[in-house]
Amino acid sequence: MIRSAKTIAVFLGILGVVLFSAKAVMVKMAYQYDIDPIPLLLLRMLFALPFYATLTIIRKPAHPEKIVRKDYLWIVVFGMMGYFAASYLDFLGLQHIQASLERIILFLYPTVVLFMSRIFLKKAITRVQILAILISYLGIIITFWGAVTIDGSDVILGGLLVFGSAVTYAGYLVGSGWLIPKFGSVTFTSYAMTVASLSIILFYALTQDISELWQYDIAVYGISIAMAVLSTVIPSYLISEAIKVLGAPNFSIIGSLGPVSTIILANIFLDERLSSLQILGTLVVIVGIYVVSRKK
Repeated sequence: MIRSAKTIAVFLGILGVVLFSAKAVMVKMAYQYDIDPIPLLLLRMLFALPFYATLTIIRKPAHPEKIVRKDYLWIVVFGMMGYFAASYLDFLGLQHIQASLERIILFLYPTVVLFMSRIFLKKAITRVQILAILISYLGIIITFWGAVTIDGSDVILGGLLVFGSAVTYAGYLVGSGWLIPKFGSVTFTSYAMTVASLSIILFYALTQDISELWQYDIAVYGISIAMAVLSTVIPSYLISEAIKVLGAPNFSIIGSLGPVSTIILANIFLDERLSSLQILGTLVVIVGIYVVSRKK
């Protein structure tokens, strides 16, 4: 029975990683219809909100007796950090770099988690982890060098924006670590995503004309719905369930499929090509992140 549950969790994890990786490809497809990052991000979260809001109402916290009023304030902070700020920087970065390179850079977030844990939580970084971090960033340098050679200096700006997204998301993971056991992974994710969606709606309403949101090509709305359902709602819960059953270190092995699946999808749908140097850099990054994330 346990083996069967783990097999199902592995399947759910793989499906979640592949679906989530498709997000970058869908963003690049939507950009072909002359839409800016903020309205595209709003459409994604607007179509995802009904699912998260429903689960927010239905699902109750796992351990309500452990929750204090301040915890709900932190959910607002981390929801805006992990799913609003990180997504916005990611969408901005995708204006300048390939979807496959975006996924490789985002894949560095476990190394950023280590640094933040060392600074804010005083957790030591082992020699093996230091070696793994060096390997990961060597891979990024190799991949980045190949991308700059192909695409020019614009890729530097895009890379920095996406790395900023990775840093913000890592901050969300470090900061929310003590809240998930109180609320449960599904409930916490629902709360955080609902907060992020409402924040994006408010931000758009204050800065842009809301009536312009419905003047894009019909294909934009189709892509946004697919992004909301297939690359946001479904994978967020599939990955949470897989991590719950397998544990974060074991799931990290499955997570290494992320950049690979994005490269394949970008090749099929966007006709993106990676040079031999970029492929080498991708493999080096994956090895480094695997070493960072695995058990001692």
